[in-house]
Order: sequence, then C-alpha cells, then structure tokens
Amino acid sequence: MSIPRHIAIIMDGNGRWAKERGLPRLKGHERGVETVRAVTEECVALGVEFLTLYAFSTENWKRPELEVNGLWAILEHFLAYELPTMMKNGIRLRTIGRTHELPESTQQKLRETIGATADNKATTLILALNYSSRTEITDAVRSICAAAPDPKTITPETISAHLYTAEYPDPDLLIRTSGEMRLSNFMLWQLSYAEFYLTPKFWPDFDKEDLRTAVAEFQKRERRYGGL
Repeated sequence: MSIPRHIAIIMDGNGRWAKERGLPRLKGHERGVETVRAVTEECVALGVEFLTLYAFSTENWKRPELEVNGLWAILEHFLAYELPTMMKNGIRLRTIGRTHELPESTQQKLRETIGATADNKATTLILALNYSSRTEITDAVRSICAAAPDPKTITPETISAHLYTAEYPDPDLLIRTSGEMRLSNFMLWQLSYAEFYLTPKFWPDFDKEDLRTAVAEFQKRERRYGGL
C-alpha cells in the first residue's frame, strides 16, 4: 500500500485540551510538543518523506502576549531538547513562513538546528512559523513581478516555484485535529488535490495509532486528480 510522501497537519486543540483540565493554555501547548515528537518519529517509521506542521500562523500574533512569548520559549526548548533525537532518527528540520519576524533568540535556535540536521535523510520536518497561505501567495506574486516577466509566460508551475514550499512536493494528506472543518489559511495552493482526514481529537491526544489510522484511510482513497 502506498504511503503518503508528504503529510501536512493543522495541530488544533491545545488550548481547549488545557481548558477541559483546568490548566493554563500553555500547558496544552507543552503537551502538544509530546505529540509532535511521537508523530514525527512515526512518520520516520512509516517512511513519510515530508511532514509539515502548522505551528504558528500570522494571525496568532493576536493572542495574549504571555501566550505568544510562551510559545517561542516552548519552541526553543523543543529544538534544543530534541536535537539528539532528530540526529538519531535522521530528521531534517526546515521552516516556511516569515521567520525573519520571529524573536532573534528563536531565529538563532532555528538556524542552529536547521544547520545541524541539514544532512539528515529520513524525514524532513517542516515547521510553518509566522505563516499564512495568503501571505505566501502575496510574497510569491511580488517575487514574480520583480522579475518583470511577460504575463503570458506565467504558469501554475511559475507560481509554485515562487512559494515558500518550492523545493517540496505538495502534500498528499492533510490531517486536522479538534473537529474543526476549515483550512485556516494553510497551504491553500498546495492542498488542491490533497486527501483530508479530520478527527475530533485534540492535538495533545493524537498519537501514533491515530496517525496510522489516518494513513490507512488515505490508502483507501482513489486519487483521480480531476480525471475518471
């Protein structure tokens, strides 16, 4: 059975998971990091080449400052703590989004981890940070216009080549947790032909078996790409 080459995940429900337990929202994000670890390792075991996680959207800056700052601290701790595991499992870290707008300490830790894992070959873990699809497409249009091409030469391939994800294949499977049924401004161009898998589970409760269930469901689908 075919394994999706690229899985994208909208990790939703950390805050609600914490609220149900009477905990601060950041505790939900901390617990969600454990799920990131488990799911990434399972992707390596399954042979998934690319895993993109929607970690922080451009809209998330609207959240309380305490929560936003806490998220960067959690990310920096994750990168430092998980580096040995990434090296052991052959995980290569990359990012998409306007990461130059992140706190300098977070940018530095990302650069260090990306550099340390650059030669790893198993699974590429792509964190979407300060990301939104509309911003991505806007940046792509600006880049294309800067080259001043003949408009008649612009093709879908031209646009894809100017997206943040230019070097990666489009996702085959999108997973969204927490029961929400929307894309939330995530990879609108790249998900055109992806298969969707929605689960009511909050992200902190999602586990390796849930990932395998999603992949098994993907394997039942017939992907026709508009054909018969």
